Amino acid sequence: MARATDAAYDAVRRMILSGEAAAGSRLGEAELAEALGLSRTPVREALQRLGADGLVEVLPHRGARVVQWTRRDLEEIFELRSLLEPYAAARAARMAPGDDVLADLLAQCDAMEAAVAAGDLTRVAQLNSLFHAAVIDASRNRRLPAMLTSVMHAPLIVGTFRRYDAGAMARSMNHHRELVAALAARDPGWAESVMRAHIRAAAANLTGADETEEER
Repeated sequence: MARATDAAYDAVRRMILSGEAAAGSRLGEAELAEALGLSRTPVREALQRLGADGLVEVLPHRGARVVQWTRRDLEEIFELRSLLEPYAAARAARMAPGDDVLADLLAQCDAMEAAVAAGDLTRVAQLNSLFHAAVIDASRNRRLPAMLTSVMHAPLIVGTFRRYDAGAMARSMNHHRELVAALAARDPGWAESVMRAHIRAAAANLTGADETEEER
C-alpha cells in the first residue's frame, strides 16, 4: 500500500507542477484511481499528503482541488518573502559561507540556466527552490526554513517562471549569480539588496499579470 500511495503522490504532484492540473481544478479520487490504475485508498492518502504540502485543498468525500491564489494571497506571500529572504541573505553573508557552499550554489545556477535553455520550467522551479533553501540554510537561523516553507509554494514558483519573458528570466538568473558573488564577498548589504530586488521582481511579474480570481 505504501508503494501505491507513493506512486499516486508522485504522479499527482507531477501533474500539478507541470501545469497539467491547473490551479483551481478538481482532482477526483475515482478519476485519478482509474487513470493511474490504482484503488481509491492510495489516491486518497496521496491527496492527504499533497494537502499537507500545501499543493491541494482536500474536499471531504469529493477528492481535492489544486490550490488557487487570489491577488491578496499573492501580495501577502510576497510581502513575507520580501521581509524574510533579504534578512536570510544578509545573515548568510555575515556567516561567511564556505567554498563548498558557494560551489554548490554556483552549480545550481549552472543547472538552472541549462534548464532554462531546455525550456524545462518545472525543473527551473525545482532548482530555484533548492537554491533559495541553500541560501536560507547558510543563514544558520534554525527557524527560518520552517517559516519560509509555508510561503514557498511550488506551483506558485512554477507559475512565476511561466510568466517570465526572456528578459525577466535572464534578470532572475543574473540575480542568483550576483547573490552568490555577494555571499562570497561577505557583504550583507549587497546580499540583502540583491535578494530584495529578486523577490520584488518576481512579485511584480506575478501580481501584475495575475489572472486568479479576486476575493469578493
